[in-house]
Parts: sequence; structure tokens; C-alpha cells
Amino acid sequence: MNTIYITHPRFVEHELEGHPEHAGRIRAIWQALDAEGLSSRLKRLDAPPAIVSDLNAVHEPEYLNLLAQVSRQFRDQTVLLNPDTYFTPASYDVAFLAAGGACAAVAEVLLGNARNGLAVVRPPGHHATSDEAMGFCILNNVAIAARFAQRHFSVRRVMIVDYDVHHGNGTEAIFYDDPSVLFISTHQSPLYPGTGALEDRGVGAGERTTINIPVPPGHGDQTYAAIFDQIVWRAARRFAPDLILVSAGFDAHWSERLSNVNMNLTIPGFAHLSRELVRMAEELCYGRIVFVTEGGYHLDALSYGVCGVARALLGDPPASVTDRLGAAPSQRTDSNALIQRVLDLHDLNK
Repeated sequence: MNTIYITHPRFVEHELEGHPEHAGRIRAIWQALDAEGLSSRLKRLDAPPAIVSDLNAVHEPEYLNLLAQVSRQFRDQTVLLNPDTYFTPASYDVAFLAAGGACAAVAEVLLGNARNGLAVVRPPGHHATSDEAMGFCILNNVAIAARFAQRHFSVRRVMIVDYDVHHGNGTEAIFYDDPSVLFISTHQSPLYPGTGALEDRGVGAGERTTINIPVPPGHGDQTYAAIFDQIVWRAARRFAPDLILVSAGFDAHWSERLSNVNMNLTIPGFAHLSRELVRMAEELCYGRIVFVTEGGYHLDALSYGVCGVARALLGDPPASVTDRLGAAPSQRTDSNALIQRVLDLHDLNK
């Protein structure tokens, strides 16, 4: 079976000159997938717009109405929804395409039309809460895709893994009391948005279905591999998901220096994480996994990171991963205490 690849040419229309979340990001991904010969190996579909009822399963109607109102009122100018999230005359439509693209990739996988999937979309989504745009994000694409899977297919349990360097606060908040969604986030701490504390692990029925792994600056491949081996695998096996979704951000690469980011993952390091997640899906949920793009602002790190995801989905060997940026200049490896604290908090020692 094929790997589904969802994107859309209109994603470049969401654009503000000088902003770090610019259209060149997705152009770089498209170009790298073409140059690496990957686009031709993937089953390509254009993202459809999301359906409002699917957005309402995640976002408050008042918030969606506000977006529609802003779109109507400012037809010829770009405005700020908050200090870091812009909204152009095209952004309403483009945001619907981003959410719809994530849902379409999920649908193709769950219908059996594809083995697994990659949604290359923008604007990113994991900071968007149910009622607020935030951190370059307008709609929470991965959360909408999770609810879409549960509402339209026989999917009870969804695991969302977020390895963007920033904590996916919006995704966490949406599912914080929901035992049917396991949210696992590895993120630099301290860093924007200041959420994702180790002790934040869900409430009520959702307690222990939020696993935050706040990693101090300076860590890289060795630490992340250990976290996935000792924490993510154990949590995934205990949860037994029907579907895995990945918020795939590449701003933890060592070359990224956006607003105090200081992590040291490499392209092969990211590729290893992606392969591990594909292996989890193959073991636990018949291979059903979809990666949805989030952050990443160094164009080479972002584009080759996504190529590594595509190769993992296609089953290519580790040696096939292109790394033109090389090894990190240094890496912290003192992660044992952090890993043990997470294991203790979530009763994952067995």
C-alpha cells in the first residue's frame, strides 16, 4: 500500500513578509521532497477544506465565528490575531485547508487506501486552543484530525506525539481531561509558551494521559532516543492506541536559533524518532500513523527533517537519510534523572 501525501498549492497564500512562519517554509519542503525523489513515491492528494462540524468538535463556535468575521471585515489587509499570529485575506481558507489536509490523511489511512500518511500543511496548529489563536497557529490541525478519526471511524484511542521544540499547549488543553487521547510532548524547557510542566499530567478521567517531558536546553539525539526507548514506547504499549498522530516540528535541530531555542537534534536523530513511531504504529495499530507538520524555521533542517519522515513512512533504511547539516557542535546527555522522574510520575517503571 502507498503512503498518502497531502498538501495544497494554496498554502503559500498565508504570508506576511518578515515573519518566521512564511511561505518559503513549505516551498522548501516541496522542493526537497522533489529533489530527493520522494514525491513520486508518495500518493499525492490536494488537501480538501475542513468541514465546520469537524472544527466544532475542537474549537468553540464563537472562535470560529470570530475568524469568519475577521475574514469578512479585512478582505484587503493583513491583521494580527495576537502579537505573533497573523491573518491575511487568504488565511481563513488556508487554515481550513490545513485542518482538512490532516483529516484527509487520516481518512485515507483509516479507509485502507494508504498504509500511513504525511500531511505537509500550514499554518501550524499545536498552539491553537479551543478558543484562541496562538504561536503562529490558527486551527489545531492535529487535534481536529484526532476528533475526526473518533467521530467518523471506529477509533477509540488516539495517541498524539509532539516532538516540536515548543510545547503543544493547545493540543494538551483540548484533551487534558480526555482519557481517549494520550498526548506526549517532548519540548525544550524553559521556552515559549511556558507550559508543559512535568507535573501537568491531565485531570479527572484524563489523569496520566498527558505526558510532558520538558527537556533542558542543550540535549540532542542521545537524550531523545533514550526518551523514546524508555518512556514513549512504554506509554504507547500501555495505552494501546488505534491510531497515532505526530505533531512533527523540526525546530529542535541544532541549527535552529529562533527565540531562545537551543536544542541539538540532528537530521538522523529526527529520522530515528520518526522510524520509532512508525514501528510503534506497526506493532500497536496496524501501521496506522499520520505525521502533520508543525514548526521548524531553518529551511534546510525543516525540509530534510520532513524528507526523513517520508523515508520512515516508506520503510527506507536509516542510511538513506540525507544530512547536509552534519553533527551538532555539542550535546548534553545527562537525562537519566529526568527520564526516571517521568517514569515514576506515570507509573511506567515496569
